[in-house]
Amino acid sequence: MLQTDIAIVGAGPGGAGAALKLHSLGIPCVLIDQAVFPRDKICGDAISGKAATLLNRLDPEFMDRFRESTDRQTGVWGIQFSAPNGTMVDIPFKFPYDKEQEPAPGFVSRRMDFDHLLIEKVLRSDSISFQQGIRIDRYERIPEGWLISDETGNFQVRARLLLVADGANSQFSRKHAGLEKDLRHHAGAVRAYFKNVHPPHPEQFIELHFIKEVNPGYFWIFPLPNGYANVGLGLRSDYVKKRKVNLREAFLKIVKEHPILAQRFAGATMESRLEGYGLPLGSRLRPISGDGYMLLGDAGHLIDPLTGEGIGNAMYSGFIAAEQAQKCLEKGDFSAGFLKDYDKRVARVLGSEMKLSYQLQRMLRYPWLTNLLARWITRHRWLIELISRMYTDMELRKQLVNPMFWVKLVIKLLR
Repeated sequence: MLQTDIAIVGAGPGGAGAALKLHSLGIPCVLIDQAVFPRDKICGDAISGKAATLLNRLDPEFMDRFRESTDRQTGVWGIQFSAPNGTMVDIPFKFPYDKEQEPAPGFVSRRMDFDHLLIEKVLRSDSISFQQGIRIDRYERIPEGWLISDETGNFQVRARLLLVADGANSQFSRKHAGLEKDLRHHAGAVRAYFKNVHPPHPEQFIELHFIKEVNPGYFWIFPLPNGYANVGLGLRSDYVKKRKVNLREAFLKIVKEHPILAQRFAGATMESRLEGYGLPLGSRLRPISGDGYMLLGDAGHLIDPLTGEGIGNAMYSGFIAAEQAQKCLEKGDFSAGFLKDYDKRVARVLGSEMKLSYQLQRMLRYPWLTNLLARWITRHRWLIELISRMYTDMELRKQLVNPMFWVKLVIKLLR
């Protein structure tokens, strides 16, 4: 049996990020994952600037090496949106930007590659005991904390504090934390890897295409190195159920028949299976801690409700959880009440952004409104700059969740 103050279940970006942050704080931990790395993970593969910022704080040299590994990642500089009527809008992450002088704000990297880079750093960290190829099936609350084990009971860990980062299908989140799937705050998605989608975006923007038949979901094309792309389709689960949407069929129909997009796939080849996955969205506040535990990333339903990106939020929650764990050890307090500070800080850091994303997601239910917004943006350069600032200006994000901000904006546009 292993004994530790802190056990982390799940070694994706949230769990590995928490372990690496604990290592930087001089706190040992046990990190456990059911997979043996490197391993693939069904995902959109988009990595926001949030993840880059955190990794740069942790180890600037690591981020330099990641940026230099052009066979493992593609730097991205913005998002291209297309409205249901075909209007294209390019929104850079920074306005203006200089690709020659500045590092890319975001990235696209296969989870096989990105997660393995994190694990390579984990393996070089002597205070992290990494146990891979072990699935944790049993969680037992004991006076000292938690006793966790695999199905056979041959592998056991006793920990004072549990950091749960085992993803969207987390057994612990459902059975012990009570986080049930809510179709209104959950999305289904399918994705495949393609080669030679032509033409790629000239500025290496990720692409989100809002198509009437799958509104308010979207079809995405995310550029990867060597002519590859992560291509997928996502839609909120309540709409999938209500409309009886078969996401696989809808995806293939877009690739083969869409009046604009099908032309870009005419010479492309699908290089993987079309696979599905679920996304627990952060559009509703839920408790993400309890007596002796914290939920990280997808296990805590922290995926962005608009973009579906979860890596950056997972890493933020991992870093915050590690800092909260340090406070728990200093105070000797692992109670639910003390751990509420984790919930509060996650809400403070990520809450306004996810609230804004949810409001935008709800607005995009109406194709006419999406078309109108796209038309306004293409006609007003200052709107592009305003939306670009949203990515980095936290005060602006707070304004954007205020309905009066939008009222004033519409009045200005109608003058």
